[in-house]
Amino acid sequence: MSRILVYFAHPGRRYSRANLGMADTVSHLAGVTYIDLYEHYPRHDIDIETEQDRLLEHDVIVFQFPLFWYSTPSLLKDWIDLVLEHGFAYGEGGEQLRDKALLCAITCSSSEEAYSSEGFQHYPLRTFLTPLEQTARLCQMRFLPPYVLYDSLKASEDERLGHHELGYKRLMIGLREGDFDYERAREIDILKADGLDAVLPAAEASHG
Repeated sequence: MSRILVYFAHPGRRYSRANLGMADTVSHLAGVTYIDLYEHYPRHDIDIETEQDRLLEHDVIVFQFPLFWYSTPSLLKDWIDLVLEHGFAYGEGGEQLRDKALLCAITCSSSEEAYSSEGFQHYPLRTFLTPLEQTARLCQMRFLPPYVLYDSLKASEDERLGHHELGYKRLMIGLREGDFDYERAREIDILKADGLDAVLPAAEASHG
């Protein structure tokens, strides 16, 4: 069984619909450690040693956040800057995260069509995640295709949110149970709730 560490980063937590629903869906799953970064560190006073110990104790690291100005919220960026130290995460002697997996669970306010050369955002979503992908590579981690909810502000209105939350739970359970197909995932850019069969066995009743 893989141990999963979910870092939830949302500076406007109380206004969130999609991210709070996602967090509620997976935060109590067996084998999942759930950390609300803005609750733990409201003044950005990150405890580096505690966070490094958490990383050592888990196999899959999940960054769950809304895309903010084509990047992560500021506290998550601070966390990355401080916790992934030279000699721990990279550089000489820095192999502590080797072979662990990094998954980004992201909500975007724009539609899927917007993230294309012809769309409003002009670039595919993965282009904006290049710094995180390269961070994982430098730390010798496996960067998984991000699990994405597009057009997230309308997701609760058109019933996509519930489907996305169930997919998130299924994904966490698959990663925990060792059912996730890492090799197949290398060929996929984005994961969505209706595309999880590409990397997981056929959906069955949840074991929770």
